This record gives sequence, C-alpha cells and structure tokens, in this order.
Amino acid sequence: MGGTIRTTLTIADHLATQGDVEVVSVIRRRDDPFFAFAPHLRVTALDDRRRRTLLSRLPSLLVHPDDYAYPWCSLRTDVALLRWLRSLDSGAVVTTRPAFNLLAARLAPPGVIKIGQEHLHFAAHRPRLAADIRRHYPRLDALTVLTKDDERDYRALLAASRTRVECIPNPLPPGEVPVSGQDAKLVIAAGRLNSQKGFDLLIAAFAIVARAHPDWRLRIYGSGPEGDKLQAQIDALGLGEHVAMMGRTQQLGDALAEASIFALSSRFEGFGMVIVEAMSHGLAVVSFDCPNGPGEIIAAGGDGILVPPEDVEALAAAITELIEHPERRQRYAEAALRRARDFDVAAVAPRLKHLLRSLGSDGLDERVA
Repeated sequence: MGGTIRTTLTIADHLATQGDVEVVSVIRRRDDPFFAFAPHLRVTALDDRRRRTLLSRLPSLLVHPDDYAYPWCSLRTDVALLRWLRSLDSGAVVTTRPAFNLLAARLAPPGVIKIGQEHLHFAAHRPRLAADIRRHYPRLDALTVLTKDDERDYRALLAASRTRVECIPNPLPPGEVPVSGQDAKLVIAAGRLNSQKGFDLLIAAFAIVARAHPDWRLRIYGSGPEGDKLQAQIDALGLGEHVAMMGRTQQLGDALAEASIFALSSRFEGFGMVIVEAMSHGLAVVSFDCPNGPGEIIAAGGDGILVPPEDVEALAAAITELIEHPERRQRYAEAALRRARDFDVAAVAPRLKHLLRSLGSDGLDERVA
C-alpha cells in the first residue's frame, strides 16, 4: 500500500495508453490488490504466496540482505525473478527498489535497457547495500531519483560511468479530488507507523498545540510496527481526546479533504509524496525540513511552513501559527493547490517517456518491477 506502489501504478497506467507496458509484482499475498488496477493495465505476479512451497521457506540468495524487501523474499522468489529477467530480450525494464536495481544491473540480458529507480534518499541505505550500489549501479543505463539533492549526489557517485541520472518526481494520480473547505479544526498526518515517519515527534508537538487550542484534533492514518508504542505515548500524555490513530484507509483523499492542516514529521524522506497529495486536496502544510524532498516541494512562506528537522517546539509553533491565522492558512492552501499541478501525471510521465526513447526504447516496451 506504499507510495512507490501507487506511483508505479499511476505512471504505468498513463504510459500503457501509448505502448506495451507491463507491471511485474514480485510477490503476491492477497486475492484483491489494495490499489485497484486499471482495466487496460497488464499486471503479472512472479511469486504467488497464496500457495506455499518448500522453496518459499528457504531464504533468498539473490535479493540483497540489507534491502528492506529481503525478509519478504525467498528462494522461490529468486527462481521466479531469474526466470523472468532471463526471458527478456528487448525493451526496457524499470526496477523500483535497490535490491531489484542491483539484480537488473547484474542479470538482465544485454539487449534490455535497464533503468533503476531510487525512492529513498542517497544517505538512507545500509552500509553494505550502499557499497553494492557503488559497485553495480554503473551497469544501469539510467537511474531516476526524486529530488535535485539526490540527482547531484548520484551524479557524483556515477560520474565515471555511462549511467544517466535524471530527476523525475513521483506523480499524482489523474482525476478530480475533493478539496478542503479550511473550516475543520483538524490536523492530519499519514504514513507508515515506523521511526522514519516521526509520529512520536508529531504527537509530542501536538501536546503543546492542544494546551493552547483544546478544540483542535489530530488524526494519524497508517499502520506499522510502532502503532502500539504511539498509542501508549498518546495515553501517557493524556491526549486521548485530541489525537486519534485511524489505521490505514483506501479513502485517504477523502480523509485529507476533511482536514485543514497537514503535518509531516519525518526524520527523513525519499521525496514526501504525501505532501503533494495533501496540497492537491487544498491543505496548508507544515513539515520538518528533513532530507530529502520537503524543501523542494514546499516554498516556505508561500504554500507551507518548513521548520528545522526534529524540532518539536518549532513544529508545534508552526501548527499553532496556522490555527491562529486562518487567513494565512487559506492563502497557503490556495497556493498549495497551484503547486500540486506541477506533479500531475500528465506533466511527469512524459519525462520518463522521453528518457525511455532517448535510451532506444522507442516502442515504449516497458516492464516495471
């Protein structure tokens, strides 16, 4: 249900109207996908976990052990991935995480164009994975990143290779979306409940906000390993009437439109696509200026507020500022709607299409893993 999956489906759906595009899901675990597939989009699953075999119980030997996908993979995944990669004889393969970027770089046939995608920022990888990135990414034809900072860092890393590095941000899905009326006394946040997303910092900040404005509420959407810990923090701070853990939802857009302020409290980001989604629903945004992404999306003082990373008091002060100055909140919300248009799929997809064609895949024969 993550942002990478949604982005992959959005851009593949757009490109599939113009050529042969297939989305390859490495692992399938459920009957119905969390995000629905477009009727015209071809989707293939390599390792169907609904049927277990002996190979499913053995650890992977191909997927990098320091990639966060490793625990989900197995020897059966290896066999399926290797067979699929070796079956390719033309077109382009676009891989969406470091472990799969490395596999494509090492194992895809010579006639296949290899494009890796990075959805985490340059410094976020574990040391052994970072070492193999330096060693094997030069075999890729191109690498796409989400921010100008990562573009600079990866270009320096790959300067001695032929690998092209291009900054292509994540796109918003097409279609009209509900827009906030800016009249609800509600702050919203969303993301996986883990340390990276910093919801512990946001809850601490909202404890300060709630003392001055007890009529305002915070809702946090998402699931993850720190759910119980965050709920315990809410209870310990006596915020049960002010902060609600909402779980995950397939109607996040509707939930965003119900709020007036969006808060991002991440310790680091690959990009911060949820900021763009919040902007598209007409929310004023407050965010830590963490590496990487928020500072490239938000024009501080124009369409949102950036505060120093992990500064709880500054985050609380920024939220309070928007609560106490509704005219400023409305101005930021209107500017956010304009900024979100820069990330429409119709504006972003042509950049990947141009990259594919410049590398020789002029028939748009694309596989996305």
